[in-house]
Amino acid sequence: MLYVIIISIVLFILYYTFKKDKDNLEINQFETDLGPKRGTVSERALVSKLSQYGIPSQTIFHDLYLKKYYGKYSQIDLVVPTKVGILVFEVKDYSGWIFGTGYKPQWAQILNYGRDKYYFYNPILQNAKHIDDLKKQLKQFENIPFYSIIVFYGNCSLKEINFVPNNTFVVKSGRVLEVVEKILSESILANYSNKREIVNLLEQAVKNGENNEVILQHSKNINDMLGKERVYN
Repeated sequence: MLYVIIISIVLFILYYTFKKDKDNLEINQFETDLGPKRGTVSERALVSKLSQYGIPSQTIFHDLYLKKYYGKYSQIDLVVPTKVGILVFEVKDYSGWIFGTGYKPQWAQILNYGRDKYYFYNPILQNAKHIDDLKKQLKQFENIPFYSIIVFYGNCSLKEINFVPNNTFVVKSGRVLEVVEKILSESILANYSNKREIVNLLEQAVKNGENNEVILQHSKNINDMLGKERVYN
């Protein structure tokens, strides 16, 4: 009996060690594939998924800081130029039940079977602003379709999402490739006048995210917009 217990313990230790080494290897490979550790884990997982789907890695622009005006920036999770237009992704990570209406500023996260409720800014409106900021950058964007894709990671359920605008999609991470395939297969080809101009813009926006001064300024701009330091209780 003692012999069986000892063998069981040894086998458990070997299994745990092997699993830990395997997990570490997968994590290292994941980080290597995605390059610098930018953005959230969910964002990097989406980059990897799109790349494995067949979208060329050089056309996946991740963690962009798009320069606007007066030192302000728009931070965008992912932008992917395609043959039918430009896909703009907003990545969220939530648990619980998600309720939202396309035109209302606040969406709700419900936890503990309805006992806890939290509100967050409507990601459809958030990503629409990102697209609007992008369209202002180049004249040719006036004639190019944009597609807004809101991707939810985490253990959440999209319970009731309605009034979703045209060319906008709200999807759980497990089905995001279905949305991408639908857009690519059902949309007409986009009429790009200068692809290099678009690539240059997006590459610069990614490079902006490598600049600590830009990130710090963006954080200051957000804090100033929220104005919490101007509240005295």
